[in-house]
Amino acid sequence: MVTTQFFAIKIARYMEQHGISRQTLARVAAKAYRNGALNPNAWRREAMEEEVIASADMVNDPLTRYMFCSPGEGGAAIVLASEDAARRRGGRPVKVLAVSARTRSFGSFEVFSPAVQGTGEPSSVSADAARAAFEMAGVAPSDIDVAQLQDTESGAEVMHLAECGFCEHGEQEKWLAEGLTEIGGRLPVNTDGGCIANGEPIGASGLRQVHEIVTQLRGEAGDRQVAPAPRLGFTHVYGAPGISACTVLGV
Repeated sequence: MVTTQFFAIKIARYMEQHGISRQTLARVAAKAYRNGALNPNAWRREAMEEEVIASADMVNDPLTRYMFCSPGEGGAAIVLASEDAARRRGGRPVKVLAVSARTRSFGSFEVFSPAVQGTGEPSSVSADAARAAFEMAGVAPSDIDVAQLQDTESGAEVMHLAECGFCEHGEQEKWLAEGLTEIGGRLPVNTDGGCIANGEPIGASGLRQVHEIVTQLRGEAGDRQVAPAPRLGFTHVYGAPGISACTVLGV
């Protein structure tokens, strides 16, 4: 079991089904490095051209070296408080409107079960978790102003855009080409550089997502600040065994 092989197989099948190009994979990584260059906490803080990313050493086809996240070290912390406690302490609290966690159902295509069951499409634990979070918060994906999506590698962000309900399958090609997920786009995604620029210390990477959304909602993100002032943010993590968790945060 090698996770790079699993992710490569999964995105290769998805690309064939939905007309996603290798250039789109490079665009995702290039965006991550551009955003990471604006983030003082990022591990990778140098922008990288799409051509360099696309032509780098192949790890598992179609994913090259610079399309993957690394390293696995890092830490993050958040403070949760009641509304009363937050009000007493001042500052600019951000509300947790929803938290959902789901585990895979039968037929999910995962590291530990890398096969398509029967003739149908594999189920998506990310779609299950995102749907539950939106229902709990009483909002729709179209209401979200800024999002953090699991991007263990470039293909993951592509797939999760659709699985979390932000676009239809196959629309990612157009979205990335038109810059809709850039900081100044329709739905800024992974404004801090995501896992690709920050690495993926398990657990801490999920809190890093929350930290970035809180920073954006407070208007404190500096050069990577989304404008106009975002009101709703979304986070999504996914674990290869088939676990996903999502939050909706708001001001």
